[in-house]
Amino acid sequence: MSNRYDVIVVGVGGMGSAATARLAARGLNVLGLERYDVPHDMGSSHGVTRIIRKAQYEDPAYVPLVRRAYDRWRDLEERTGRDLLHVTGGIDAGSPDSRVFEGSRRSCEAHGIEHEVLDASEVNERFPGYDLPEHHRAVYQPDGGFLVPEQCIIAHVETAQADGAEIRAREPVADVSPLGEDGVRVTTRKGTYEADSLVVTAGAWTRKILPELADLAVPERQVLAWLQPDRPGDFDPDSFPVFVHADDDGHYYGFPRYDVPGFKFGKFNHFGETVDPDAMDREPRAEDEAMLRAYAERRFPDGAGPTMRLATCLFTNTPDEHFILDTHPDHPQIVVGAGFSGHGFKFASAVGEVLADLAVDGKTDLDIDLFRIDRF
Repeated sequence: MSNRYDVIVVGVGGMGSAATARLAARGLNVLGLERYDVPHDMGSSHGVTRIIRKAQYEDPAYVPLVRRAYDRWRDLEERTGRDLLHVTGGIDAGSPDSRVFEGSRRSCEAHGIEHEVLDASEVNERFPGYDLPEHHRAVYQPDGGFLVPEQCIIAHVETAQADGAEIRAREPVADVSPLGEDGVRVTTRKGTYEADSLVVTAGAWTRKILPELADLAVPERQVLAWLQPDRPGDFDPDSFPVFVHADDDGHYYGFPRYDVPGFKFGKFNHFGETVDPDAMDREPRAEDEAMLRAYAERRFPDGAGPTMRLATCLFTNTPDEHFILDTHPDHPQIVVGAGFSGHGFKFASAVGEVLADLAVDGKTDLDIDLFRIDRF
């Protein structure tokens, strides 16, 4: 005999924990299934810090979603007493015609986001940890900062449990079977469960649970570095804004020192390695460190001291690098949150709300046209 729920959530990471919390807050009988621990370091929602910023160079259509996310993070802090969102200011920098700089400025202007446009010398003087090249320009957003992802997941799970949700860790999903008007059946190694609807927030494992979406949610290996600064005070949260930087060889992103004795940074899409999340090389390699160190030595020379930590994680990329937030095209009782393409965690608190709306009502009051599956 199977156990029956209103909604099952598969994947209780950044997005799934938020969806589970929002569903439980609506008084629903919710089951969250996670293949690893809660939280864990095998996917995309770990690594001490994650950037949050109101300006969205990727597309101005993201701004309403991130504004909702800021509000929901603050609500979650108030309810749990946890410090989740740390404001440091944020820099989006690059050459004047770069997507990062020009897209960020356009996003700020379109949505009335408080910002300043700075040249490289102004950035380097105001924030001495930086050493941007002379011809680069930056959008500075005072509301930018970082989230603490593991604590965010714990906070969402604790509120979900307080509202009656059942969370099961270390229970990988073996099969998902749509049952038409009867909902969906989910089989794991430990049991069989049924529900009226299903939310799939499985990150890099989405393509294994829903193989028909394999080409739309492609896992990629990512590596992060933490280096000890020679001048530590210049890399503290009160003097070092988070950044996204379009350099000559790609886009980089980084953070002040927090909870690890080093400043953290990475390169978007790293070496472009498509991987199987169950078989990827999770040990950082010498070439990973060398590439990242070369960037720090160019642009943050006072931060390029001894290596403190290296870590791998996963991006799950869509073909256009925009999210998937939608009901399944053939099975409307299945809701998909996937393909966050390395820039999704900041939105998790709002994405959870969207996914809960879709699972219960089939619609949401937030504009998600950019994220519909049928665009592919």
